[in-house]
Amino acid sequence: MGAMSNVERAVSALRQMIFAGELPPGSDHLETELAEKLGMSRTPVREAALMLQAQGLVEMRPRRGIRITPVSAADMAEIYDILTELESLAAARAAEAQYSKADLANLATAIRDMDGALARDDLRAWAEADDRFHRELVRLGRNARLSMVVSVMRDQVRRARATTLFMRPKPKQSNEDHRVVYQAIARGDAQTAHDTHHAHRQAARDMLVALLEKHQFHGL
Repeated sequence: MGAMSNVERAVSALRQMIFAGELPPGSDHLETELAEKLGMSRTPVREAALMLQAQGLVEMRPRRGIRITPVSAADMAEIYDILTELESLAAARAAEAQYSKADLANLATAIRDMDGALARDDLRAWAEADDRFHRELVRLGRNARLSMVVSVMRDQVRRARATTLFMRPKPKQSNEDHRVVYQAIARGDAQTAHDTHHAHRQAARDMLVALLEKHQFHGL
C-alpha cells in the first residue's frame, strides 16, 4: 500500500510541476534527477512516468530518460476542435435540463471568481476558476462518455494555457461569454448556450494556436 501511495504522490507532484512550467515542454529529465527532486526512489517515479505517458504528458525514451511532451500548435488545434463541439453540446444539454438556480451555484461561483481574479490581475487564479467553469459545464451536461473524452483532453489544454497564459491579452471577453452561457442555461435557452460557447471556444482556439505558432512550441 505504501508503494502505491508513493506512486500517487509522484504522479501528483510531477503533474503539478509540468502544469506550472517547472518541467518545460520538450525538456528531458533522468529518472534519478526527478527522484531526487521528489525525495523518492526511482521505482515510484518510473511508475508515475508510465501513468503520465498514458495521459500524453510525458514520453519515456530508452536511455534518454523522460521527455516532457511538447505542446504543438497542430495538436492544440485538433484538441480544441473536439472540445469545442463536445462542450457546446454539454451547454445545450444543460440548458434543456431545466436546472434551478441552486443547481447552477457552482457555475455562478466560478464566474464570480473569474471576475475577482481579473480585477486583481491574478491570471493564475483566473485560469483556475475558468477551468472550474468548464468542468462544471460538462458535468451539468450529464453525459458520462462526453465527460470522459473531455477530461482526457483537458490536461493538454491546461498545459498549452500554462505555456501561453502570460502572453495572451487580458481575458475580459472570456468572462463575458461565460456570463451569457450561464444566463442562457438558467433560462433554458439551449441554442444560445450552444452557440455562445461554441464561438467562445473557437476564439480561444485561434488565439492559443496563433501564440503557440508564433513562439514555436512545436512538436518533435
